[in-house]
Amino acid sequence: MSDRAAATARPLVESGAPARFHDDLDDYFARQPARRAELPDPEPVLRNLTRCVIEALAGARDLEQLARWVNDDVYRNLSKRVVLAARARRVKDQAPQRPAFSLGRVHLSEPADGVIEGVVMVHQRARSRAVAIRLEGFDQRWRASAISVL
Repeated sequence: MSDRAAATARPLVESGAPARFHDDLDDYFARQPARRAELPDPEPVLRNLTRCVIEALAGARDLEQLARWVNDDVYRNLSKRVVLAARARRVKDQAPQRPAFSLGRVHLSEPADGVIEGVVMVHQRARSRAVAIRLEGFDQRWRASAISVL
């Protein structure tokens, strides 16, 4: 901590305890990375996230239902795609409906401890798509840090 930051930070004083600064507490209460051994099986998370993303893009699911499973950047990017898909449906006079699809194989790789990169195949009547998802372990659960629908 720089001298200027130390001078402006307010100490948190408890009776009988040494003074601590608020900056120390920010690190303590921030999201804590988790090791792979502390995390559940990632395949069900990848399958469920894929299903939710496809349904959200089709207008059949509210995007807010995914908020706890994705980070802020992913949520913003998905939000933009959902708005664009809704505009395209409005121009074509189509009502949102639940898409008919089946999930295919899941391909997993683990580039680092507590990080999973997976691709889930989505088969629809007209075409097949791939959904690439990067999961990172925080606070003993998976959170998506990147989602791409190809």
